[in-house]
Amino acid sequence: MKMQKRAVVCLCISLAIMLVAGVLSLCGLGINYGLDFAGGLNLTYNMNETFSQEDVKAILNEQGLTDFSVSTLGDEKTTLQIRLPKLGDEEIQTVKTSIGDALKEKYPNVDINNTNDSYVGPVAGATLVKNAIFSVLLASVLMLIYIAFRFDLYSGIAAVFGLLHDVLIMLSAMVLLRNVVQVNSSFIAAMLTIVGYSINNTIVIFDRIRENNKKADYSGMSRSEVVSVSVKESLGRTIFTTLTTLVTIVVLYVLGVDAIQEFCLPIIVGILAGAFSANLINGYVWAALEDHRLAGSSKGKAKKA
Repeated sequence: MKMQKRAVVCLCISLAIMLVAGVLSLCGLGINYGLDFAGGLNLTYNMNETFSQEDVKAILNEQGLTDFSVSTLGDEKTTLQIRLPKLGDEEIQTVKTSIGDALKEKYPNVDINNTNDSYVGPVAGATLVKNAIFSVLLASVLMLIYIAFRFDLYSGIAAVFGLLHDVLIMLSAMVLLRNVVQVNSSFIAAMLTIVGYSINNTIVIFDRIRENNKKADYSGMSRSEVVSVSVKESLGRTIFTTLTTLVTIVVLYVLGVDAIQEFCLPIIVGILAGAFSANLINGYVWAALEDHRLAGSSKGKAKKA
């Protein structure tokens, strides 16, 4: 019973985080969408030599630009891509000219006469969002079917509950960290990665729960007590696998460029959220559902008697 109360407390903590993120979003301080979602202008330059992204960023800052992304394209790493937010028709030509002149001064070999420019509208971003939502829902349904087949229906429901919890925590974290990271298409990849990763810990714990339910020593225990024992028995494995993955991702985040950091930070949040839900929430959701089923069965038998 104590462990169920702790699970409720943990769930309340998660709900509080989501509630704060929801209030901030309603106040106009929601997710900081990057160019992949908000749309913008792509400028591609053939530099004809290797270049430093930091130098290019400094050049753009000197032009009064603060919201942009810079990347290197091509096997020879001599193609520069600059992404800028949505600009007016008159601004586009002015910005292209000023950036081209500044790049020419720093890198004399750059070809500014054959600049490729293309506009990505917010419709593409809306399509990405729809595809991401569809992918998460499809993955959840398939995992529900798989876990219900391998274990039982309530295990599947609890596992999917944990998946949605982890995704919502990731989204909430992106709201709270809006000044630290932008959300681009890499976030969708990170989200789907976590959907696959976090279910692994849950399945290991549910497998242990199923084994312990069959043992005579645990026959007198309540469902929540069996969950507690199973979580403790799996805790060492969970900690080691989580830390192994987490250390690698943190190193990538610290040493990586902006694009890698945009991918790594949501994964760090998702790994922590996944470990949290797998050990402190999901099993107890299953226990509560199972207790409710047993209570309903007992009432049905009592009425028949």
